[in-house]
Amino acid sequence: MKERLPALIALVILITLVAGTWWAADYAQRAIPIDPPRRLTHEMDSWGRNFVMLRTDQTGRPINRMEGDYVEHFPDDDSYHVEAPRAIGQHLDNPLTVGTANTAVMESGGKRIVMNGQAHVVRQADAKNDALDVRSEQLIIVPDEDVIYTELPAVVLKGNSRMSGTGMHYNNKTRQLQVSASTDVEIAGSETRSRPRDGANQD
Repeated sequence: MKERLPALIALVILITLVAGTWWAADYAQRAIPIDPPRRLTHEMDSWGRNFVMLRTDQTGRPINRMEGDYVEHFPDDDSYHVEAPRAIGQHLDNPLTVGTANTAVMESGGKRIVMNGQAHVVRQADAKNDALDVRSEQLIIVPDEDVIYTELPAVVLKGNSRMSGTGMHYNNKTRQLQVSASTDVEIAGSETRSRPRDGANQD
């Protein structure tokens, strides 16, 4: 019995230490406030002036450029809010396209650009096509697809022809233009025609 007594005492001390350590850890965890997970809100985390962003293709060739007087970045949706934006599309084998507006929101790192307030996009002329001029209060640019569209009223000038209506979609790769509803068309060299149309197309 005397030989076992030191072992029993050591076991009791060990159990006491374990219990004391557990109690101390639990007490400390309850006593010290732990910050809750940070809420990801729509708050600016950076800004800049004379902003320029370039996007390149797989070979490193620039295909899109965004410039602006002032920009703010919001991390929750990875969007850039740009003042006095100038968006330039320079895809290989496609005419240069330049878009301007009062403000713009560049979403998902530039995969979608919403141009707001006096939005204006010009596609330069090439050997086969006249210059294209589009104006609306909002124009949405999808750079990777080389597409411009709006659901709002828009006025489109192509050479000496004019088309206006609510809703417009232009594909710079295929040179296809669609104007949806309530379209007025004035074709160069012909009389003015004013009539509602759906899915009006002009190459």
